[in-house]
Amino acid sequence: MTISDIPTPALVVDLAAMERNIRRMSEYFASRSCKLRPHFKAHKTPEIARRQLAAGSCTGLTCATVGEAEVAATVSRDILIANELVDRSKCRRAAALARQLAVTAAVDSAEGLDQLSSAATDARVVIDVLVDLNVGQNRCGVAPGEEAVALGTRAAGMRGLRLRGVMGYEGHAVGIHDRAEREAAVKHSMGMLAATATAFAAAGLPADVVSGGGTGSYDISSAVPGITEIQAGSYVLMDSDYGCLGMPFEQALFVLGTVVSRAVAERCVIDAGHKACTKDHGQPSVKGMKDAIVLGLNDEHTIIAIPAASSIKVGDRLSLVPSHIDPTMNLHDALYVLEGDNVIDVWPIAARGYGTIDRSRSA
Repeated sequence: MTISDIPTPALVVDLAAMERNIRRMSEYFASRSCKLRPHFKAHKTPEIARRQLAAGSCTGLTCATVGEAEVAATVSRDILIANELVDRSKCRRAAALARQLAVTAAVDSAEGLDQLSSAATDARVVIDVLVDLNVGQNRCGVAPGEEAVALGTRAAGMRGLRLRGVMGYEGHAVGIHDRAEREAAVKHSMGMLAATATAFAAAGLPADVVSGGGTGSYDISSAVPGITEIQAGSYVLMDSDYGCLGMPFEQALFVLGTVVSRAVAERCVIDAGHKACTKDHGQPSVKGMKDAIVLGLNDEHTIIAIPAASSIKVGDRLSLVPSHIDPTMNLHDALYVLEGDNVIDVWPIAARGYGTIDRSRSA
């Protein structure tokens, strides 16, 4: 099978580029006390996670949902669910996972602690918790300092739970294009995280895990004293949003489409629309064609402006560079693995969707 045999629209990965990205990130963390906890939500693909862990320098995997964690459990024995779990079903599922591997969950409320404690106690397991801090993104998380210490004190006294430390995501800063501005914003956010970990220790609370960071800040956050692990994910495949930041990682993921129309000379249309490639971080670009401009995405079509003299014809294959890999991966069932133009494997994107089935009921 070659690239011309792949039914479109489809996701394809340049295996060599992906493996270079994995190696570069692993080598970066190899000599550092701060380690990598790759974010599974970026690709949702067990085979990619297996290769990330095999490369070394990793403490485990990060997941965004219980459904992702249930799939990631096939390749990792240490999983952080970097999100608040508050409903009974999700807490039960986390407790079921804790029977077979180390599970850590983020918390930012007494209600969340109560639900996790109840589920862990009923299952006779221990779930580790990190107090989630708002370090500037203004999404989830308690305020750094006293409020975080108060929640940590509550967590430390609850049955079925083991407090490990704190986490915080500087998501508002990781995409700042100016390097100096990004560095200042990231250091400010991670400084609050590290300072709260110090306050935990002063209060007699565990703070051996101080988790944060992302692809856009991995080399900044990891250099902040006290940060112990980085939750980067996009680096392994990359997208055009992070590609603008001058990161040392290559674009490895593409959305493959077939030209289905060239009704006018100045425009072509491919069969990969926003049901195949998200545009929440901006329109995708066309691989290898600086003079091609994506005009818009419809359900099943991407409309591309091209020079009238272009040789593109109906039936040709074009590849889009997505602006945001995480939700784009979530639209597909499989990833075609390329060495050059040859398809050498097809990997299931096993954790796509939300995985809402409560597996703990039959566990």
